[in-house]
Amino acid sequence: MRKTLLALALGLTTTTAIAAGEHGGSHAEVSDADIDRTIRVEAGDMWFDPENLDIAPGETIKFEIVNTGNLEHEFVIGDAEAQEAHRKMMQEMGSAGHGGHGGHGDHGDHGDDMPAVTIAPGETATLVWTAPQDVSNLEFACNLPGHYEAGMYGNFR
Repeated sequence: MRKTLLALALGLTTTTAIAAGEHGGSHAEVSDADIDRTIRVEAGDMWFDPENLDIAPGETIKFEIVNTGNLEHEFVIGDAEAQEAHRKMMQEMGSAGHGGHGGHGDHGDHGDDMPAVTIAPGETATLVWTAPQDVSNLEFACNLPGHYEAGMYGNFR
């Protein structure tokens, strides 16, 4: 019984740590004192709420992405060109790989440098991100095949 409880506790701890990871980019630790604010984003089946976010350059945001839908989703930050490249890569990967999402893991070992998390149905993932000073026209999106096309994206203003 103790071994089962220990395995369960370690499994939950590992899942939380993985869900908090980013695709590519820096995995540097950010303390709570460095976070300017927390934004809750709801990921439903083929939509995000809110659809637009007002974030100032240099602002450090802790996103709490709650998947209230029945499908797995991702929350990826990037400009339109990077999102399109990521989407094409995801489509090429198809449904092979873990979790039916094309081998696209929570850590994003697929080569792009976009901050992102994958969120299972009913789960919450966190992503800490600092808005760049010199980039405009950023968006957040779910690039799993068909999701972006169905309207699962939003803009940073």
